Amino acid sequence: MSNASGTDRHNPATPEQTPWWRLPIVWMVIAGPAIVVVAAIATAGIAIKNVDPVLDTTKDQVLSPSEKPALQGRNHAAEKNEPAER
Repeated sequence: MSNASGTDRHNPATPEQTPWWRLPIVWMVIAGPAIVVVAAIATAGIAIKNVDPVLDTTKDQVLSPSEKPALQGRNHAAEKNEPAER
């Protein structure tokens, strides 16, 4: 079966002139970055809407050693000459 132009539509060796938007691989290539952009916008929205509060770390406001900043806790653990705070 040949069409008017002399090419066979059923022969797999002849390339079809399919529009780019009908090729599944094009949508797979576009979908990856599109999903990342949507996820980044959603994450930014969540981060802006639910901002973490800034903790007051003055000496009178810290209730337990677990609430101290990590650097102070690390430095306290490295000092072996001082007795542990309770």
